Amino acid sequence: MSRYAISDIHGCLKTFRYLVEEVIKLKYRDRLYLLGDYIDRGPDSKGVLDYIMKLQDNFRVQALCGNHEDMAMKARDNSIYHTSWMFNGGKEALKSFRAQKIEDIRPMYWEFMTQLELYIELDDYLLVHAGYNFSITDPATDRHTLMWSRDFEVDKRKLGNRKIVHGHTPITLDQMKASLVKPVPDVINIDGGCVFKGRMGYLTALNLDTLELHTVANRED
Repeated sequence: MSRYAISDIHGCLKTFRYLVEEVIKLKYRDRLYLLGDYIDRGPDSKGVLDYIMKLQDNFRVQALCGNHEDMAMKARDNSIYHTSWMFNGGKEALKSFRAQKIEDIRPMYWEFMTQLELYIELDDYLLVHAGYNFSITDPATDRHTLMWSRDFEVDKRKLGNRKIVHGHTPITLDQMKASLVKPVPDVINIDGGCVFKGRMGYLTALNLDTLELHTVANRED
């Protein structure tokens, strides 16, 4: 059994499928943790959600909520969030759903997004989309920081012997590889900016047991 974490797919279905099926070759006994931002910006947000739901039917897959899923859900009811969502990839997401407006997206996708977890706590890792607010008694209760934070200070007393793995803030592949040189830090960022083809453009899967990094360059048309 192997454990893998992937983050920030952003509608890049071809790249995601290739990483899962051809690179890590996911098996039933493996565990796959997805750290959010499945939609927006890339060409096939709908396809990514469909594929995740299919994976969950056949494999052991846990999925977190990212700030883009959070933004989309808020955009249904709030015009300010709707404007922000459209500006940050919502337009591409609507196109993938063949929807003229956000209300045209089928209920099954909203149900999927509302059921996404905010964090995953393992014996040796804390998995989250963005970060943890260690300045409060229970960092897991700060929903905004879990999905939106780009800078946070670690409290070793609360973290213990675990490491935090997150996405949300894209970094280059070289930066990611450098961060995994021993001694490995308490906080590991695995967002390779897959959708930003040309600037970063990698989707990554981190093996949580070996800290081996599996990478695929953006394969979208």
